[in-house]
Amino acid sequence: MYFYLIIALQGYCIYHMYQNRNPYYWALLIMFLPVVGSVIYLITQVYNKRDAEKITNEIAHVINPSKKVKDLEKRLEFSESYQNRLNLADAYLEIKDYNNAITHYLEALKDNSQNNFYAIKQLIEAYFNIEDCKKVIHYVGKIKDHPEFKKSRTQFLYGLALEREGKIEAAESNLRQIDIRYSFYEERLILAKFLLSINKNEEAKEILKDVQTESSHMTKPNKRLYRTTILEVDKLLKELE
Repeated sequence: MYFYLIIALQGYCIYHMYQNRNPYYWALLIMFLPVVGSVIYLITQVYNKRDAEKITNEIAHVINPSKKVKDLEKRLEFSESYQNRLNLADAYLEIKDYNNAITHYLEALKDNSQNNFYAIKQLIEAYFNIEDCKKVIHYVGKIKDHPEFKKSRTQFLYGLALEREGKIEAAESNLRQIDIRYSFYEERLILAKFLLSINKNEEAKEILKDVQTESSHMTKPNKRLYRTTILEVDKLLKELE
């Protein structure tokens, strides 16, 4: 149990670091000195008396994700606000309960007074995960002109949905938008595989080489995070030699 508490504490600190765009050296301190580094981070970057209860709750949610859902269900029962419903839908999406997530995103979309880009983006993620490509394509139609759609994961999922529906040219056009240096490593690996499947081997090889080169400049935490992706990129490049 002690081990899991340390992992949860590290997870919370790194999540907070990314959310608040704190300096990256904190990640190294947290990873290499799990207890001491996390405590120092909490004291210097997070903690005050007002935040104590919030921190405790968020760590509990990392350890027991279903608790987060139950807490948010109670909050929605107490106040049926748009934001409370979105928060609950997001919690369901986090634990891969896609059908319940979809139910609450759709309910949230009934409020036409809101800017629904975020809710639709999340809904598309949920539909993609239950392999309902027609619904993915349908809801992309509602946000594809939004500036945040371009070069996003949502556009990438749209490309994959188009591929599965047999619309290869449109799929390629959308999937290629994710080819951005020093980001989207897993998605770019999938893009390379897609290009291989349509016999564009040289273009696929170029993307794989870029990812391989970029991986050599990754920090140790990122190398651990993307280890499987990097290994698969190396394997594919060897096969293409």
